[in-house]
Amino acid sequence: MSTTPTIAAATRPLTTQDADALVTAAHRAAEAAGVTVSVTVLDAGGHLLAFRRDDRAVLISGETSTRKAYTALQLNTATADLVDAVQPGGPFHTLPTALDRPLLFIAGGVPIHRDGRLVGAIGVGGGAPEQDHAFATEALATLA
Repeated sequence: MSTTPTIAAATRPLTTQDADALVTAAHRAAEAAGVTVSVTVLDAGGHLLAFRRDDRAVLISGETSTRKAYTALQLNTATADLVDAVQPGGPFHTLPTALDRPLLFIAGGVPIHRDGRLVGAIGVGGGAPEQDHAFATEALATLA
């Protein structure tokens, strides 16, 4: 048995190239569905890596895509899976108003993992919540 300590391989962080690819993939998915959206990609620290709003997307979609990404990142869970948790009687009922930075519990935010580690999040806003979630997860499927 070796006494040499094992050093874990470093997880590759999310890059701006990754973020641009995610934004492009999410916009392509939305365009194919005839929906105009905004897409936000954050790194593991919650910093903006990429953002794009379609010219005809509603203006608030920029804010909602960012808040969805931030919420998914902070809770390491897709926002679609958190909707019931903020309903009256739910475990996170007061969480949306408890923090300085507002969270948004509407489907469309998804955490991004590499090697089992959280490296960022993507948020999509502008379509129906289930559409936004689908566009985000479809974009994630393209990430290498």
